[in-house]
Amino acid sequence: MTATTSDIEKAAGVLRDGGLVALPTETVYGLGANAEDPVAVSRIFQAKGRPPNHPLIVHLGRAEQLDDWVEDVPATARLLARHFWPGPLTLVLRRGRRVPLEATGGLETVAVRVPDHPVALALLSAFGGGVTAPSANRFGSVSPTTAQHVRTELGDAVDFVLDGGPCDVGVESTIVDVSGGTPSILRPGGVTREALEEVLGHPLAVPATSSVRVPGQHPSHYAPRARVVLVEPEKVVVEAEQAQELGHRVGVLLPSSFGDAPVKAHAVVRLPGSAAAYARGLYGFLRELDEQGSDLIFASLPVEEGLGLAIANRLRRAAGPRPA
Repeated sequence: MTATTSDIEKAAGVLRDGGLVALPTETVYGLGANAEDPVAVSRIFQAKGRPPNHPLIVHLGRAEQLDDWVEDVPATARLLARHFWPGPLTLVLRRGRRVPLEATGGLETVAVRVPDHPVALALLSAFGGGVTAPSANRFGSVSPTTAQHVRTELGDAVDFVLDGGPCDVGVESTIVDVSGGTPSILRPGGVTREALEEVLGHPLAVPATSSVRVPGQHPSHYAPRARVVLVEPEKVVVEAEQAQELGHRVGVLLPSSFGDAPVKAHAVVRLPGSAAAYARGLYGFLRELDEQGSDLIFASLPVEEGLGLAIANRLRRAAGPRPA
């Protein structure tokens, strides 16, 4: 069921009262709080079990609000905002006075974006301010792309859930650092590197590490309960079947190149051929294999072009080393 006008007004009231609202965006569902309320922002960290030094993204209703929330907006940032907002692009800029340090993990930079979802934009308009909103899930786990995912994972920790249907993009926003000199991509996401480079007119680096902390950089992130094992595409079936024979309950993300080939595994998700469909379904696929009782998930990295770069990033984080 899609959120009604009454639902949106109620959610705006919850935000004004210092509560937490799960809201749909085009990327994933976010766990929102009043960006100017340090106590409300701290509730996000508590609900998610998120480290307090892990910065949040401030969501705005219109690009014209940017100067109200940040300092020293460079021409590059305005160019990118003009081309990609509303949309799955987050810009890292110098923090303005309205943004409490609780929302930035203590940093003097802040990540901001304008989401491209009618329910999110309606909520931001009704509320009138900025909303901090990381993904509405436990820290490090698979991001939610439906309202039911949020309800299942966070339950009563959320004061109100706005249902906007399944998310269209399915992976988080691209984060671009424009706070200093040369822009760089700190997290690949829903806006491709190629699209950004076309607008900027020059190549963009995607550094493996950065001195600027942003969401999604933890070694283990976007992870299902099952352990994710990355192998070469041509070896997915062979290695998955070997693990199944050793007694594991193996889930497989099977590349479309295998077609309808049979796989001797506990559970198999046959991936769509398009990168957009793969990105849209990725987190749902991982949840499905978890729900079917897999203890290992075998996957391979797609070609790292277009949305394939973001998908590969999420799979690497999902397969990353987990806390003991």
